Amino acid sequence: MKDLNLTLYNLEELLPESFTQEQKAKAKTLFYKELAVRAHRFYNGKMQTLPKAPVMGFNWFNAWYTPGVSKISTTIREDNDTSYELSNRGNLVAVVSDSTRVLGDGDCTPPGGMGVMEGKAFLMKYLGGVDGIAICVDSKGPDGKNDPEKIIEFVKMSQYSFGAINLEDIAQPNCYRVLDVLREECDIPVWHDDAQGTACVTLAGLINALKLVDKKIEDVKIVYFGAGASNATIARIVNTAGADPAKSIMFDSTGALHTGRKDIEDDKRFYRKWELCQITNPDKVETMEEAMKGADVLIALSKPGPDVVKKEWIEVMGDKSIVFVCANPVPEIYPYAAKEAGAHIVATGRGDFPNQVNNSIGFPGILKGALIVRARKITDNMAIAAAEAIAKFSENRGIHTEDIIAKMSESEVFPYEAADVAMQAIKDGVARKEMTWQEAYDLAKKDIEHARATTKSLIDNGFIAPPPQEMLNEALDAAINAVK
Repeated sequence: MKDLNLTLYNLEELLPESFTQEQKAKAKTLFYKELAVRAHRFYNGKMQTLPKAPVMGFNWFNAWYTPGVSKISTTIREDNDTSYELSNRGNLVAVVSDSTRVLGDGDCTPPGGMGVMEGKAFLMKYLGGVDGIAICVDSKGPDGKNDPEKIIEFVKMSQYSFGAINLEDIAQPNCYRVLDVLREECDIPVWHDDAQGTACVTLAGLINALKLVDKKIEDVKIVYFGAGASNATIARIVNTAGADPAKSIMFDSTGALHTGRKDIEDDKRFYRKWELCQITNPDKVETMEEAMKGADVLIALSKPGPDVVKKEWIEVMGDKSIVFVCANPVPEIYPYAAKEAGAHIVATGRGDFPNQVNNSIGFPGILKGALIVRARKITDNMAIAAAEAIAKFSENRGIHTEDIIAKMSESEVFPYEAADVAMQAIKDGVARKEMTWQEAYDLAKKDIEHARATTKSLIDNGFIAPPPQEMLNEALDAAINAVK
């Protein structure tokens, strides 16, 4: 076999020519899974801890540790906010999960979420210049059920070590209570990336997609397929940004949401879904077949596909329809199939398809912006400001139907986004520190460039080894053989 380039960009060229589009899509998915296991085992994970201060001689430990460090403790005791200047707290985020809903794989047990949480920390550092630490907790109570109060208590107790908290992969309905309580009761930002982060980048993609089809957000009919934390929050943020909730219809695993759903009304844990029942689908449309007639936008975050979203649903959508199918690791319908059914713009959560709408373009800049001004919380206005910043940045460099939103590789988007978020935090009155847009931009850019340069230096000097060529080829062989 011809060697796979270490950048992985020639992956599709190495797949058998006889493979159909669906087989190629399946092979790519399997390849990344096979590669992930081999690469994580080879490197023993993705993150490590390194000092940021020098050791010029062993006498320096008298300053970095005892006796000199006691002055740090007493200074912080007198003014807790100095912990942001005298420790790494101001640039440190805890990625907290109970691993009860890891991607599309469900409950993976507490340690099962470590790969994803380390991945978040990895992206935070490389894309946002933010230090992150993965923390997977056991939220089960004495009855064996996952208890949101345990996560709430843990975060409230540990918040003084961090500048922000990134909640991740917590199953609903617990995720709603965990976020809502911690946002109000913690003195640092608590951000649920599955919900708020997904909503932010989806809104960014939607803003630009609507520009391309010359439609206004307040006029479009939107169908939401899936009513988990992600889609429920997307609907709330999209409505706040100007969409008319009466023109939207949402479906969960039982059916359409509307005021007749007594099962949701009676279960107080699902209060966020009940809020949507009260403002959407006034005609009480019951089926996807009916809801999709003339729809302008489909936003699906349900379960991994393909064939979860049907081609015949897309065929009855309105002119120049927009389809977001963002389940991981496989979209609800493959982009080529959605296009065959008449979709004008198709977005997924995958980087190997056009139009990746993924949290990775959002949370590094959002958290960096919040940290720069030492925000006490991340407001919905800050999330919308981030979405608008991403959309504007993308539009300024050029957008088209196959490229509606900036990619992770476009490093300039993150300081741009961080600065807008920082300014919105100041405007909303949740910032401890004030600065200009340019100051925020320059600081974010400096930290991001430092993180990338540090990683490059570690690679160039052999402290991080390149992946073995045979590892990549083994993963590709395994994927191809599984699809054949």
